[in-house]
Amino acid sequence: MKIKQSIDKIPGGIMLVPLFIGALLHTFTPWAGDYFGSFTKGLMTGTVPILAVWFFCMGASIDVRATGTVLRKSGTLVLTKIAVAWVVAIIASRLMPVGGVESGLFAGLSVLALISAMDMTNGGLYASIMQQYGSKEEAGAFVLMSLESGPLVTMLILGSTGLAVFEPQTFVGAVLPFLVGFALGNLDHDFRKYFGNATQALIPFFGFALGCSIDLSVIVQTGVLGILLGIFVIIITGIPLILADKYIGGGNGTAGIAASSTAGAAVANPVIVANIKPEFLPVAQSATALVAASVIVTSILVPILTAYWANYMKRKGESKGAGPVNPGANVPK
Repeated sequence: MKIKQSIDKIPGGIMLVPLFIGALLHTFTPWAGDYFGSFTKGLMTGTVPILAVWFFCMGASIDVRATGTVLRKSGTLVLTKIAVAWVVAIIASRLMPVGGVESGLFAGLSVLALISAMDMTNGGLYASIMQQYGSKEEAGAFVLMSLESGPLVTMLILGSTGLAVFEPQTFVGAVLPFLVGFALGNLDHDFRKYFGNATQALIPFFGFALGCSIDLSVIVQTGVLGILLGIFVIIITGIPLILADKYIGGGNGTAGIAASSTAGAAVANPVIVANIKPEFLPVAQSATALVAASVIVTSILVPILTAYWANYMKRKGESKGAGPVNPGANVPK
């Protein structure tokens, strides 16, 4: 049976399918974890420890060495994405109630959901798109996007906008597994290979554990809003990313659109932040559902929009008599 091949056809499927299975279990058999106990309960409730191991392995997989072009491109995209999420957080914090919107079309929307959906790019999606429509240097820009993974950036935005107060040791605790893994992976390349290989294998496990904390009725309630959130993320982050890529990163905007997605790992951020700051617990479940929907929507639309933009830039170059061009050819090598 080609089960994995079928799952891979679903955008973000390797995480979202286990997440959906976990949500089904929690919705219809919420007593299952307590009934089976032991390791089964540990797997169903182990989101935070599983993510801690994944975060460590992610750090170990990142090579500190990179060309100047890759660092310039990835740094431009990462900083722009974070800056846009920060501005949106400031505006939203002044327009939305602390506990999120409780009624109407936008019921369930919160600042936590907005930040979580916007501040992390799907690095794997970006790399695969740019391998087809850009240069190898542009594809390699996903190297710094991995630094967005985990709750640290979300916590920094919440803290800097005054939406939450985190003690210094809380920030250290959130990023320490990543830093230790990063250090080991760069001190010994055997460690990088050993731990780096585990990053993909852990994704379905924390997806399942995360799903076991979600009631599907919340996803049903936020379905349309989740689609709107995904479109919002693409528009609000995509336009600044295109401009930053063209005028700072040295590209033609293609990489900017390719980076305007929501990372699959961002689905875990609301729960992690809520575990650190309990005042976010009331909105964590709806925020998780919304971010999951945004992951799916952006995973479908971003490749289509990137292909359209790349082909448009190619036709534009040919119409000026420049001849066929690689969409990423104007990036310095």
